[in-house]
Amino acid sequence: MFDLVYNTIFFASYGNIFGLSNITICSFDVLLAYIVTIIVSIIVALVLKIPLLPSKPYRYSFDVSALYPTPIIAIGIFSIFLVLNYTFMYNGLVLAVVIGVLSALFVKYLFDFVFPKPLDEDKGEDI
Repeated sequence: MFDLVYNTIFFASYGNIFGLSNITICSFDVLLAYIVTIIVSIIVALVLKIPLLPSKPYRYSFDVSALYPTPIIAIGIFSIFLVLNYTFMYNGLVLAVVIGVLSALFVKYLFDFVFPKPLDEDKGEDI
């Protein structure tokens, strides 16, 4: 499993395959940028007063929280930028911070509009 994780990080950090970039970043920089993205998104979500965990029962909750989906969205958006070979400056750390902040803002203010909650079968209205 660790070989799969290393290969994934290595191929995400591999540049110059089609001449798209003059600079390649190592796998440690990519891993550090992912960790920064996760931490910044969780901290900004907590500052915006998004709860750390969803309401109980956790299994059937459609509430947003600081642990899910905030860092998942941040990782996904950051991965798109890495695949497009765009790291901005400081080996992607500035981009990681910006994406972490924007993903927390997205979850706080726009997540329910983009992904509405399912209808309640008993009442016929939103949960």
